[in-house]
Amino acid sequence: MDNSSGALLVDSDVLASQLQACYTRKDVRKLHASVLKYLTSSVTFVDNTLISSYARFGDLVEARKVFDKMLERNVVSWTAILNGYLRLGLDDEALWLFREFIGSGVQANCKTFVCVLNLCSQRLDYELGQQIHACIIKGKYSNLVVDSAIVYFYARCGDLLGAVSVFDRMPTHDVVSWTSIITACSQLGWGDEAILLFSQMLLEGFSPNEFTVCSVLNACGDEAALKLGRQLHVTIVKKIYKSDVFIETSLVDMYAKCGEIADSRKVFDEMRKRNMVTWTSIIAGYARNGLGENAISLFRIMKRRNIYANNLTMVSILRACGLVGGLRLGKEVHAQLIKNSAQINIYLGSTLVWLYCKCSEYSTASKVLQEMSFRDVFSWTAMISGCAGLGHEPEALEFLKEMLGEGVKPNSFTYSSALKACARLQNIQHGRLIHSFVNKTPSFSNVYVGSALIFMYSKCGHVSEAIQVFDSMPERNLVSWKAMIVGYAKNGFHREALKLMYRMQAEGIEVDDYIIATVLTACGDIDRNMEHSPEYCLQSA
Repeated sequence: MDNSSGALLVDSDVLASQLQACYTRKDVRKLHASVLKYLTSSVTFVDNTLISSYARFGDLVEARKVFDKMLERNVVSWTAILNGYLRLGLDDEALWLFREFIGSGVQANCKTFVCVLNLCSQRLDYELGQQIHACIIKGKYSNLVVDSAIVYFYARCGDLLGAVSVFDRMPTHDVVSWTSIITACSQLGWGDEAILLFSQMLLEGFSPNEFTVCSVLNACGDEAALKLGRQLHVTIVKKIYKSDVFIETSLVDMYAKCGEIADSRKVFDEMRKRNMVTWTSIIAGYARNGLGENAISLFRIMKRRNIYANNLTMVSILRACGLVGGLRLGKEVHAQLIKNSAQINIYLGSTLVWLYCKCSEYSTASKVLQEMSFRDVFSWTAMISGCAGLGHEPEALEFLKEMLGEGVKPNSFTYSSALKACARLQNIQHGRLIHSFVNKTPSFSNVYVGSALIFMYSKCGHVSEAIQVFDSMPERNLVSWKAMIVGYAKNGFHREALKLMYRMQAEGIEVDDYIIATVLTACGDIDRNMEHSPEYCLQSA
């Protein structure tokens, strides 16, 4: 056969096929040279395959050169180059390219829409994603792959209801769509729903993939569903996904969150491969379970092995330092953070404030807070509770005032800490003002806020207001009972203290030694035979 156009057509088919089979970028370059040598003019589907091949190996420069030299581009050309940019995380460039694509007049196909939806997911571009969704509905491009991408997009943007709505309208599901919705629920704090959906998935005969298992294990950890977590470990992980570093890391995290730190460490020790997330999970697990020394010990091993520590690792080790009073290591970590990054993020900043307060370094904690570019409720609360605990009660109330001035809404723990400061200062005016704020928020029904109010009013000598709070509480715990009984006793209401102590016993709540000692010391010669009277045992004060 002579070197005719027919022979060249055969050559182009062969070259395209060989490009798809390449294992290295070097192979692609060799075949590209053959394309330039044997094809006298641009062949669109060969150029498309070149773009995809270069993009697959991360060589976007060569992929773009091929794209720019194409005489004719079709939807496959545009989608291939868009995917290339997206694969390398070049979201802004991908968005500009998509705008060029719109201007070219080439009609998008299903793969293009999936690509752009993934771009919107990475950029959290909710508005553009919704527009793409509308185009898909209008053009009737819906299919299993496209719908799964839509579910993932809404989930990534935090619109769980939107994700569920699309998922429920899908005529059929596969493991990808199930995993998308389960992962969405798990990541957005709907752990119970994730577990329920996983059960439905199994009932419909689908086998989970490694991503499904990781998401369900995450949900088990968040919801303390230890029984299901163990079942997954035994029935799926050990039999199907043995030695998968991502699943084993999820197991480490799940057991730690469920308080089973020994099981978490066992999985960690038996892993053949570990990554940075694995190390962070076990360190965070130790810190979360109050085992600061263990966390610090592992962190030192991690450093000796030159394993990169991310911000979450740093947050966990700072918490561990706070637990054991490890100020020196905490300062070392802080110095390293400053060296590595010009700006400390809100989670690190809040944890640093907490650490310095725990280590009685009030001025350093205050300095860190003031240097933070953005402060949320956790940052302020760490400072306010720290001040209250360190004997800087006036400063705690000043920080609360500053927090409210910035428009940050306190949470239940903020109010509790501020009320303790008022109690120690015996500042009834500030206490009443905070009480009026609390009454307008959901914190009004919080048992710890209620207990703090009782403590504050009792310390200020306003026992009648303390008992009003106590009687209006929707639920009470040991702290609430203790605050009210001790409040009665220390304000000279000895009989009322005894009555409430017996009522506490009658309601099946164990009276601890501190309450008994405080009441008996305060009551002195009050006749304890009153405990035999049903009137004293059962009636409210």
